[in-house]
Amino acid sequence: MNTDTLSIEGHIAALRPKLIAFARLQLRDSVAAEDTVQDTLIVALEKHDAFAGRSAFETWVFGILKNKILERIRYERRYCSWQDGSWQNSEQSDEDAFENLFQDNGRWQPAHRPQSWGNPDQVLENASFWKLLDTCLLVLPDSTARVFTMRELMGLTTQEICDALSLSDANCWVMLHRARLKLRACIEKGWLT
Repeated sequence: MNTDTLSIEGHIAALRPKLIAFARLQLRDSVAAEDTVQDTLIVALEKHDAFAGRSAFETWVFGILKNKILERIRYERRYCSWQDGSWQNSEQSDEDAFENLFQDNGRWQPAHRPQSWGNPDQVLENASFWKLLDTCLLVLPDSTARVFTMRELMGLTTQEICDALSLSDANCWVMLHRARLKLRACIEKGWLT
């Protein structure tokens, strides 16, 4: 083994915990996350010579992970039955709660108006904020969290999400809206109190 291979292996080993955390958040299954990350690391090791350096190495490996996650989701949609329909019931029961957040003219009810979180740049640099966001993502219903992370963390378009999860465009946007509202409420509880 040459020193380049040792350097790549060390770099990949350092990334592994972040990859696992991201895959667990997206897949909601520790075993599936481990398998997906393992597949990602194998590809990264086998194809590290193809890394052109147009992005950071970490970004390149996360790109591989995103593709592996999408492959797994597509596989599950095709070959595994999603028998747990509880997310539909829990999200539909929230519909009235979301309606009550707004006035007839579409503006926030005064009691539900978003609070100031402080300077956005400082908040985003705060590690405690990111831990809180991770915690809030974990308490979202699985399907809502999956759609949100595919859009906001993986950077997929709504069309790509709809294709991968067999959702209508309207359903996808509703799920994103609900995710954002629930995350805002969760973050305000944990961050501002």
